Order: sequence, then structure tokens, then C-alpha cells
Amino acid sequence: MSGAASVRLEARDDGVRVLTLARPPVNALGRELVGDLTRAAERLLADDGARCVVLRTDGRHFCAGADLKERNGMTDDEVRAFVPRLAGAVRAIGDLPMPTIAAVRGAAAGGGCELALACDLRVLAEGAKIGLRETALAILPGAGGTQRLPRLIGLARAKRWIFTAAMFDARDALADGVADRVVPDPELDAEADRIARTIAANGPVAVRLAKRAIDAGWSLPIDEALELEWGCYQGVLATEDRVEALRAFAEKRPPRFTGR
Repeated sequence: MSGAASVRLEARDDGVRVLTLARPPVNALGRELVGDLTRAAERLLADDGARCVVLRTDGRHFCAGADLKERNGMTDDEVRAFVPRLAGAVRAIGDLPMPTIAAVRGAAAGGGCELALACDLRVLAEGAKIGLRETALAILPGAGGTQRLPRLIGLARAKRWIFTAAMFDARDALADGVADRVVPDPELDAEADRIARTIAANGPVAVRLAKRAIDAGWSLPIDEALELEWGCYQGVLATEDRVEALRAFAEKRPPRFTGR
């Protein structure tokens, strides 16, 4: 276990990393938490043994978004300096090469929703509420929400989410495609952990390259995207894990992947 006061990072032997925001009750994204989150993402980026990351939080709420009390005391110039840092922290999570899972309970509002959107998968507790509240505060999402949400659920639904500034319950988030799974609150951490362990059991080089192919190919014309996919595929051809997978299949046993 390592980390700063507002963030904890746990490294497990199975390749799963658990990143916990630890500023209850609402884990508001102020200067301290944004800085600690950025540094945690940097550590994860350098962690070759990380196969999957679960982003969770202490307390009853995932993240209520920006620390409005702190924001209220900022000058316009300080806001101009801070918002890109907040967006950079969220982007650092989104740019991690290994899959990421947000385990959301309570409220994920504004920047908290954007943080969840930056993850590859989102598991919500049944009582969770999630949404982009910014237009109700006379601003707009500034940490990727206007870009990630349409890519995830399409333009019309994303506009409804952003223009109304509504908070959506877990079932509505599932119906709209924001949530991947909805489970009872007591099962949230176990379900996120189950998915993470399932991912971590697969070939880590292959999983990272698959994520790269999906993310980088999403906006490309199909011919270029297929070229990209082939380039990523070639990255697994010389790995020991590919040979191990074939050997394990022949020997009728689970493979033992090492990430080489």
C-alpha cells in the first residue's frame, strides 16, 4: 500500500491495482486530491506489473466533482490555471495503458462523473447517482465530459445528459450505456474486483495492445483502423505468453502469463 493522504494505491500479487480516493465524505476534486491523483496515475503508468486498475473511493460517495468551496475562493486566473490541471488528472487516468474499472457508489457528479467516464468500464451500485451537473452551475464539463460521453453513448443521449444537468440513477445509466453493470451496494467492490481479476488473468501484453487498438482506432477510417489493429497484433507474436497459451491449451491446463 502506498500513496498520499488523499489517495491510496494498493498493488496486489494478481496484477490488480486498487486506486482509492480517500477524502470522504464526498472526495471533492480540490488542489490536493487532483495533485495526488495525477501522481498516482504516473506511478501506474510506470508499473509494468499492473494488469488492471480498480478506481474506488472511501465513504458513501464516489466523487461529488470539483471542490466548490475551494473554487469559490479562486480568482479567474486561478481557475484558468486549475481546470486544465483537473482535466490533466482525469486524462492521465484515461490514458493508462491497462484497463481501468470505476466502482461507483453514492454520487458521481460533474468532475466525478468525468473521472468515471475516463475509465474503460463502470460498475455502479444500485443506489448510485451519476451525471454532469456543470450547466446548472453556468459552466460546462471541462475534464473531458463533452468529448468522452458522446463517444460512449452517442450525440443525442450525451446532449440530454449535459444540457439537462440531471443526475441519473444507476438503472438509467445502464440503459443509456454509461454503466456496464449495476449491482447491490454491498456487492460493488466484489463485482469490480471479479471483473478486474478476470481481465488480469489474460495475457497482459495482449490486453494492453487490445486497449491501444480500440482507443486509437475508434476515430480512424476503417482501412487505417485495421492497419493499426494488425500493427498491434504483431506486438504479441514474439511474446513468451503467446507460446505459453498454446502450450497450456495442448496440455489442458490454465496458462501462466508473465507479461513477456
